[in-house]
Amino acid sequence: MTMQNVLNELRDRPGTGEVIPIINPATEEQIAEFKDCGPEAVNEAVARAKQAFEAGVWAGLPARERAKIMWRIADLIDEHADELARIDSLNTGMPLVQATLGLSNCAEFFRYHAGWCTKINGNAFDIKTAGIASDAWVDMHTYTRKEPYSVVGLIFPWNGPIFNACAKLAPALAAGCSMVVKPAEETPLSALLLMRLITQAGVPEGVVNLLTGYGHTAGAAITAHPDVEKVAFTGSTEIGKEIVHAAAGNLKKVALELGGKSPVLIYDDADLRKAIVTAAMGIFVHSGQGCVCGSRIFAQRGVYEQVVEGIAAVANKMKLGSPDEDGCASGPLISAKQLTRVLGYIDEGKSGGVEIITGGYRLDRKGYFVHPTVLTNVDPGMRLYQEEIFGPVVTITPFDDDEAIAMANDTTYGLAAAAWTNDLSRAHRLGKRLHAGTVSINCQLVFDHAVPFGGYKQSGWGYEHGHEGIASYLKTKSVWAQI
Repeated sequence: MTMQNVLNELRDRPGTGEVIPIINPATEEQIAEFKDCGPEAVNEAVARAKQAFEAGVWAGLPARERAKIMWRIADLIDEHADELARIDSLNTGMPLVQATLGLSNCAEFFRYHAGWCTKINGNAFDIKTAGIASDAWVDMHTYTRKEPYSVVGLIFPWNGPIFNACAKLAPALAAGCSMVVKPAEETPLSALLLMRLITQAGVPEGVVNLLTGYGHTAGAAITAHPDVEKVAFTGSTEIGKEIVHAAAGNLKKVALELGGKSPVLIYDDADLRKAIVTAAMGIFVHSGQGCVCGSRIFAQRGVYEQVVEGIAAVANKMKLGSPDEDGCASGPLISAKQLTRVLGYIDEGKSGGVEIITGGYRLDRKGYFVHPTVLTNVDPGMRLYQEEIFGPVVTITPFDDDEAIAMANDTTYGLAAAAWTNDLSRAHRLGKRLHAGTVSINCQLVFDHAVPFGGYKQSGWGYEHGHEGIASYLKTKSVWAQI
């Protein structure tokens, strides 16, 4: 399926709503357009998914057969990896090497979760309990069943389209769910090819249903639909709260992977060369458009100046450009809207007395490029310190040892945190006391399919990946049988 085939399929998808343009963020040129699918399309997709679930065309297959099909999906993703990477690179503006690196994990989502298909089991108990009609003990054989949610809604973000799609599709399929899926309206292209591969691998018709449209139309309709039992969403905390309210109609289960304002603590005994380079890339990669990006750096006072200088030096050396430009290390922001948002935070900081060490401006070229920005002298009460910017903007603040953890935890978010130190005891204390779902010691942006990922506080509900990830698509039923 060529790029032009993908664009043609998107253009030809039926819809009754507003025409949505897809803009290349590196050139500001329109590359495609499509119609919002409209509410009736959502109703039809949910009905297909429900019918497929009740017919047992997927959930009723032997677990080993589902696993084989998921392995075929993985193999097909590997076969089309170059094409999928090019599509995501064009759609998001990220360098091709980054898109390819992210894609390397996608096939493994399906292989890893295929292994869970044959390991979804309950527990059994032999219990003596008091009888209702007498005082005699009664023997009971009791067991639990793990059963899939029937129809789940999967809503993906724009910052990692194919990665996030696979992260949700793989466990939902392994559990036996049927689903309606909606990519972000800015980045629907790779989802079209992925749906083709899922069908080609042998997933029956009606099990996975793709919807294209806005979040406030198609996404909202999925979330509020009475026949959708569960919604899994990755995106902003603001939209996550709206989903919680919309889900109240039928009390559907909700899994949310939301925003972050991740702290990075650099102590004076750290390997500074590695810490500075990694921390810089941890916020400037993909122009800071990652929920786990370390947007608040805290440097112990003895190395503070060195950290500021080092982070700024990395920022100034990074080449921003289109995906096809040689040596490109990072791309543009996703849209004009995001560009305005990021520059607005920076301008507000300027008015408040923030010192701009480097960056703070839009590049003088086509595309939504913002120079990697390093800020100091930031008041903790400022919005740019407290709120997720989702851009290549980092604040650097000095600390004394005894205040570091309190400063790091002073946020409504709790998705990720990192610390750089060679003190082993301190490292383990930080692992315990930092309020985040993921704490990285002497590393950042690390990932494995077997390790759960989720947020504390307003960074989300529930977990993806690992045993916790597959469990989130399963219900537990207790069965009692008197012997």
